[in-house]
Amino acid sequence: MHRRLVVPSALAASLLLAIPASAADYVPGASGIGDPYYPASGNGGYDVSHYDLRLTYQPATDLLEGTATIVATTKQNLSRFNLDLGLKVGEVRVNGKKARFTKSGEQELVVTPATPLEKNRTVTVVVRYAGKPSEVKIGGWTAWHRTPDGGVAAQEPDSAAWWFPSNDHPLDKATFDVSVAVPDGTQAISNGVLQSQSSRLGWTRYNWRSNKPQATYLATLAVGKFDITTDTTAGGLPVLNAYSKDLGDNAGAARASIERTAEVTEWLEEVFGPYPFNALGGYVPNVTSGYALETQTRPFYSPRQFANGANVSVVVHELAHQWYGDSVSVDHWKDIWVNEGFARYSQWLWSEKEGEGTAQELADYVYGTRTAEDPFWTVKPGDPGPDNQFHIAVYDRGALALQALRNEIGDEDFFAVLKGWPTEFRYGNANVADFVAYAERVSGKPLAELFDTWLYQPVKPATSTAGGAGASARSADAGPAAASAAATAAEPVQPKSWKKIAETNTIHEH
Repeated sequence: MHRRLVVPSALAASLLLAIPASAADYVPGASGIGDPYYPASGNGGYDVSHYDLRLTYQPATDLLEGTATIVATTKQNLSRFNLDLGLKVGEVRVNGKKARFTKSGEQELVVTPATPLEKNRTVTVVVRYAGKPSEVKIGGWTAWHRTPDGGVAAQEPDSAAWWFPSNDHPLDKATFDVSVAVPDGTQAISNGVLQSQSSRLGWTRYNWRSNKPQATYLATLAVGKFDITTDTTAGGLPVLNAYSKDLGDNAGAARASIERTAEVTEWLEEVFGPYPFNALGGYVPNVTSGYALETQTRPFYSPRQFANGANVSVVVHELAHQWYGDSVSVDHWKDIWVNEGFARYSQWLWSEKEGEGTAQELADYVYGTRTAEDPFWTVKPGDPGPDNQFHIAVYDRGALALQALRNEIGDEDFFAVLKGWPTEFRYGNANVADFVAYAERVSGKPLAELFDTWLYQPVKPATSTAGGAGASARSADAGPAAASAAATAAEPVQPKSWKKIAETNTIHEH
């Protein structure tokens, strides 16, 4: 055996390195990630890279039992940290050791590890928990839908806290493995690709994997009895669609819409660039809600979306979000326009493609049917406030802003922006200012005033988006009378696609 000799000076240095940081150097992680709209959402002090969820769900009783393994990296010296969860916790371990934990408020799980956690270290957190998600209320509401044959987690801006512990904010995206055991004869649907399924002793376990960064609110779980269709796109992507067996009269229209998912995606790739994820699909559970949601790789649709027949426009909207909202997510929820304005505009582009009204005709119709006194114009899509986050103005006025941009910089640069933006910020986060800067870089034009007019001024712009829509004159400058006269000078013609687009307005009912 060779014994290493250490000279005194080297010994002193090694002893200094071995001295742990004092307790004062370790501080608690923040109980919120810093979103001004939702101060309790997310947490500070760490960043999650992966969630492994192993669940058992009993549809008859709504009992969910879970073990969540969370892989994260510390961003500071942590004495304790928070997770967001509404269900009851039985045990928490950090790096294999039991940790102390307590609940604070309706969703804060406060974890104190046996030993403090150093900055920039990988940590593994295991949480064992159980409860009935439908009985959990946070802020007086629930994101969990009870169905006749099971349950569904799908809601925005929050849904994770009803079924797994997380850092619940789009700023902290991660990959997911979701393994769910349900009684035989029942299916469990989640994001990404179904890796395997197996049955044992009356239970079937489904193992799903979403292998690209995913915001927690975009993770979904649907348990029930479904008719499932599968296919593969020309490019090799697996397609899986699921329809509750008890959709009644809406079943045919739902299928006629969602079975066009691959076709719509191929068209969107021409507009936004390569599809960013590993799977495609959609699902329609038997819920009473009226909204749809862009749950990553597999959007959620309420049956009511198809009450008046097939509606491909809603499929276009939710699939557009796979680029705008899912791959590129908001920095903070005030940046919701970079999700919804673009998804709405994609519906206008689909109308243009289908010959049912150009985007300009739709823009003129929206502008012309809203008087200057309409409260619609007081909502600022670039920062609408938490109460107006899903206001129709974020969608329609948000789309008007994009038509104004298109007219200002021309089609070549405009579509280069639409395709380049999701590539530039793929799998990350961005805000409104990032988009403005990107559009200026691509077009070579100053655009701050245009975006200020359409996204931030609480008045109706004095000119529509047509004919040099980059004009920055506002009704505040020209006076309300001038704006009102401009709005009524010519009776707007309703484009053929308008009714179908308007039928999707219930997607805002989050």
